[in-house]
Amino acid sequence: MSKAEKTRQFIIEKTASLFNTKGYTSTSLSDITEATGLTKGSIYGNFENKDQVALEVYKYNANLLKQSMSRSFGDEFPSTIDKLHAFVAFYRKNWQSVFLNGGCPLMNAATEADDTYPLLKNQVTRSFTEWISRITEVIKQGQKIGELSANANASEYASLFIMLIEGGILLSKTTGEEKFLNQALDRILTIIKNELNIHPS
Repeated sequence: MSKAEKTRQFIIEKTASLFNTKGYTSTSLSDITEATGLTKGSIYGNFENKDQVALEVYKYNANLLKQSMSRSFGDEFPSTIDKLHAFVAFYRKNWQSVFLNGGCPLMNAATEADDTYPLLKNQVTRSFTEWISRITEVIKQGQKIGELSANANASEYASLFIMLIEGGILLSKTTGEEKFLNQALDRILTIIKNELNIHPS
């Protein structure tokens, strides 16, 4: 990496939690300089404006979440059911760190990604689309090898899982009570067992 690239990455990493906690719109240039210890001139020397910083930070935060979730679908989990259970377990195990860093970056950005910030809105839409597609692929693979019901609509279940998780995160973060997220995760496990798994046990 060049010196400029290293500086850009430093700014992104140092402000990742800040933007996700305070908000992509509410975070000011002064907040960025305080978090990084850099001058405004240095920030503007590496990014066109604050919105560009926010967009790159969102991509960084979303990619971290994507990488973490992707491990749940790795080869170390031999069956599709194991992969889906690992996906649920990821949120069960990591909810504290997610909340401490401001919550789900996709959901947080989605609440701000209105028509006044179209670039962020487009990026959030892409993130959710990729998330749905990834879970859909896992379910379809399970159907292909005969582990999951062939009659299930993979994309609809993938979307439902995301809606349950995001809703659970929202309620738990707002109320400070973990139970809402756990209820959502328990519901997903029930769906996997009773509606997707062709060999429920």
